Amino acid sequence: MGFLLEYQWEIFIFAEIISVLALLLFGFFRYFLMKKKVGLLFIFAFLALVLLEAVLGFIIYDHTGEFSTFQLVITIFVLYAFTFGIVDFLRLDRWMRQKIGKWRGVELLSEKDYERIKRNNDPRHKAKKYRRSSAIHLVIFLTAQVIFWSMGTGSLQEMIGYATDFSWVEAGTAEHSPYPNETLYSIGMIWCVVFIVDLIYSWSYTFFPAK
Repeated sequence: MGFLLEYQWEIFIFAEIISVLALLLFGFFRYFLMKKKVGLLFIFAFLALVLLEAVLGFIIYDHTGEFSTFQLVITIFVLYAFTFGIVDFLRLDRWMRQKIGKWRGVELLSEKDYERIKRNNDPRHKAKKYRRSSAIHLVIFLTAQVIFWSMGTGSLQEMIGYATDFSWVEAGTAEHSPYPNETLYSIGMIWCVVFIVDLIYSWSYTFFPAK
């Protein structure tokens, strides 16, 4: 356990480097050698590394009892990998097949791929997609904030008190806030700003759709 605690960041960075290599090898085998099954092995390796990172974060949290920046970084990576990362990966996969197909003079996209590309360019579909992602972000944001606040308060009534009186924000310190420590206080406050910006950006596609 001492080894994990002392070299947690080094282990995480090493795992991320291996993950990037796995993705690069996936692309090489899938797009250049046209060996889809071999490429999938590297995707499974990437997902396995993400899960190992999650396990590492949990083990360290279980040992220290503190939710530190390390756990936050791992949480963000894991959540992204298994939520928005999947959508981004599929979009990147189609884009790569389209570009490499043109470069090699072969057709790598199916009719279904072209239908999805056309749909993704539809303003109404974009607006719906961003509304959905905004709703998911809202659920994750509120869940995380409730967890953070529960760690820094002693009862539900105390949490409600902080939620109805935001004078603690002016203090600018974790000591006068519902957060248990400065790390989570900084995370929570920055996340609030990010959430508001994301909310405005996402709903702009609904209120101001592209023509």
